[in-house]
This record gives sequence, structure tokens and C-alpha cells, in this order.
Amino acid sequence: MNYDGLDISILLPAFCAGLIVLMTHVPFGQEVLKRGIIFIDLAIAQIAGLGVIAAHYFDLERFGAVFIQVSAITSALLGAWLLGQIEKKWGNYQEAVIGITFVLAATASILLLAGNPHGGEHLKDLLVGQILWVTWTQLIPVLMLSLVISLIWFLYRKRIGRYGFYILFAIAITSSVQLVGVYLVFASLIIPALGSVYFSGARKLLAGYSIGILGYLSGLVLSAILDLPSGAVIVWNIAIIALLLNGLNNLISYIFVKR
Repeated sequence: MNYDGLDISILLPAFCAGLIVLMTHVPFGQEVLKRGIIFIDLAIAQIAGLGVIAAHYFDLERFGAVFIQVSAITSALLGAWLLGQIEKKWGNYQEAVIGITFVLAATASILLLAGNPHGGEHLKDLLVGQILWVTWTQLIPVLMLSLVISLIWFLYRKRIGRYGFYILFAIAITSSVQLVGVYLVFASLIIPALGSVYFSGARKLLAGYSIGILGYLSGLVLSAILDLPSGAVIVWNIAIIALLLNGLNNLISYIFVKR
């Protein structure tokens, strides 16, 4: 074990990145689970990633970093509109169509990177992310955006409708996938939502946030000590903590029911 890897100057921004991602992803994940559209986040994350890769492919970064963000957000919003149409017209088959959309976006990314000598590295960064290299400068605009999205969601979610949800969801996914990668985005959305499914009311949201926060914290520390890829360790830790919380909840319920 390597305790020298516990560098607070690296781990603290990474942990804060996780907290920012969880701010929007926990409630959105619970909404996605309720709607039964589990793979929507993977599809939109991959579409947003395709937008980033396309921007690099067409060398838009020479005009400034803002063009990369515009490409990613535009791609995600188009994907959100498409998935909204799928939910409306293909309700019975939406999971299958969403899965196909994800595969098409993923393979399009591979095709765009085929001639790039660093294509494999770019694809890995998109999927696994580089959470340990997140800087405070990157976090500030994402934090502001997440606060606005959270405010709109918690205050107006009953009034924004299907497309309002997809738009907010797409913007949140676009910002987070560039911080932590597709795998962590999916894990942050779905695992806390599944882990809190047997809770209700405010306890449901609290349980979801607790799973995510403990997963990121323990995952970052463990990956630093064991010198393992942070993204992968965090995903596993979120899953393990969700299982432990469910087991504890079932045990407490069983004890009180027996009494």
C-alpha cells in the first residue's frame, strides 16, 4: 500500500468534482429510474462525448475552448430532443431504441478517432475520465451550472414537462461527462437511485446522496492507497456501499417487523 498517494491537493478537487456531479445526478437518476429509461444517461453522455470528439476532429479548438463546449452541448440537446421523441412515439420500445442510439454514438466516436494516433487515449479519457486531474478552475463553472439546474429542478420540475426534463438532463450530463467520464456518470445516476429505491420521501434523496458521497470518498482514498485507476474504484465502491446500505435497511426493517 502506498499512503504517499494521499495528496490532499489532488484528492480534494477530485472529491469536490464528485460532489458537484452528485448534486444533479442523484435526483435525476431517481427520476430516470421512475420513468424506466435506464440507459438514457449512457446514450446522452455518449452523444455529448461524440460532440467533443467531433469538435476535435474538425479542429474547432483552434477557435477557442468554448467551441468544444458548444459542440458538446448542441450534440447533447439534439440527443435529448431525439430521446424525447422516442419516449413519445416508441414508448413500448424506448429502451431498445435508446440502446441502439448509444451504440451508434459510440461507434461514430470510434470511427472519428480511427485515424488519430492518440485515438485510444481520447476514447479512454471519455469513458473512464480523468477525475484526479480536475482543477479548481474547471469546477467553478460546472458548480454554477449545477446549482442553476438543481434550483430549476427542485422548484419547477412539475411544470417543465418531458422536454424540460430532457434539456436539463442533457446539460447536466454534458458538463459531468467531461469531468468524470461516461462510466462514472452512469454510476452516479443509476447506482444511488437503485440503492435508495426502498426508501421514501426525503429519506430517499438522503440515502441516494449518502451512497454517492461515501462511494466517491472511499473510492478516491482507496485508489490512491492501492495505486489503481480512480474511476473504476469509485464505481465499485458506490456499488458496494449501495448494497451495504440496502442490507442494513433490510436488517433494521426485519428487526422492527419481528418485534
